[in-house]
Amino acid sequence: MTATQIPATTTSATTRSLLTCAALAGPLWAVVSLAQAATRDGFDLTRHPLSALSNGSLGWLQITTFLLAGALAVAGASGLRRVMHGTPGGTWAPRLVRIYGIGLMAGGVLVVDPGDGFPTGTPFGAPETMTWHGYGHLAAGSVAFTALIAACYVLGRHFSRAGNRGHAIASRVAGTALLIGNGWAMSGGTAGSLTLAVGAITAMLWVSAVAARRRRGI
Repeated sequence: MTATQIPATTTSATTRSLLTCAALAGPLWAVVSLAQAATRDGFDLTRHPLSALSNGSLGWLQITTFLLAGALAVAGASGLRRVMHGTPGGTWAPRLVRIYGIGLMAGGVLVVDPGDGFPTGTPFGAPETMTWHGYGHLAAGSVAFTALIAACYVLGRHFSRAGNRGHAIASRVAGTALLIGNGWAMSGGTAGSLTLAVGAITAMLWVSAVAARRRRGI
């Protein structure tokens, strides 16, 4: 059987599976990260970024979460490409979601340096020196967040052109939440790690919600 003879039901099932991956990526990262933030000794979301959870005896859990959520986003981008093909934003939104997923995976491999009292026993304040993987984590995060912000704005254009004003606004709000949260954290603003977490989770959950919505339409 040639590629052109593959039954439509098989193609639809594959697309649904890929979109399921995208739909799960955001909630997985949010739930596991926030559960750890609420339970791990010494962690304070107003002072510590969620990435810091990759350190300590349970650091493997956050590292795994980064890798799994990133892999799900990368796979899900292929599903978005299938269902958005030929529509405004149908080329770049999936590409940006894929880059965001790759950035998450890189952020899991390149662990952020411990600091500001976490894990317990770490000196308070910023690390005196940064390791190569600490710099790598910052770079990976910048790539992932920039791509995710852009993906939300491209989705805003997609929904606007489709006449779905509500979803267009939600897309732009999600992108702006991450843009502001990341900017505030990078500027050293009060509780910057908290605003970054709110922005990142908002944008991630919105992309997952879009994928879930498109999956139901197949």
